[in-house]
Amino acid sequence: MSEPATKEDLASLKVEIGNDIAALKDELVEAFRDGQTEILKAFYGFMQTVQNRFQEDDQTEASMKRRMTTLESRILEIEKRINRPPAASA
Repeated sequence: MSEPATKEDLASLKVEIGNDIAALKDELVEAFRDGQTEILKAFYGFMQTVQNRFQEDDQTEASMKRRMTTLESRILEIEKRINRPPAASA
C-alpha cells in the first residue's frame, strides 16, 4: 500500500501543474500568433492580386478613353467635311 501524500508532495505537485499550465499557455499563444501570421500573409497576397487587377483595369479604361476620344475627333472631322457648304465658283 502507498503512503498518503504529504503537504510537501501536494506543494510540489501544485508547482509542477502550474509550470505545465504556463508552458501550455505559451504554446497556445505561439500557435495563435502563427495562425494570425499565416492569415495575414494570405490576405496580403490576395490584396496584392486585387490591387494589380485594379491597376490593369484602370490602364485598360484609360486606353479605351483615349481611343474613344481619337475616334470622336475623326468623326467630327468627317462631319465637318460633309456639312461644309460648297465653295463659290468664281
